[in-house]
Amino acid sequence: LELRRMSVSREQRGRGLARALCREVLSFARARGFSAVVLSTSMVQVAAQRLYEGQGFRRVGTSSPSLLGTILHFQIFHYRCDLGAKS
Repeated sequence: LELRRMSVSREQRGRGLARALCREVLSFARARGFSAVVLSTSMVQVAAQRLYEGQGFRRVGTSSPSLLGTILHFQIFHYRCDLGAKS
């Protein structure tokens, strides 16, 4: 299952909503028999990286979104959370 474009509005941040949404996605995927959840986020989304890593995702790769991204050393980080055992 791929998690795409999860976002919490600025005024609602800091309340644990993103963490709860992430747990719900993992639970949804696990209940439906998916073996993993994958996602991508940019190198500047440090809070998102911490959130995902705290939920059991591990970085599995990086890429550049374009030639300009390569020149500017802008990277997209790819994450994966395997759903074998309940975390």
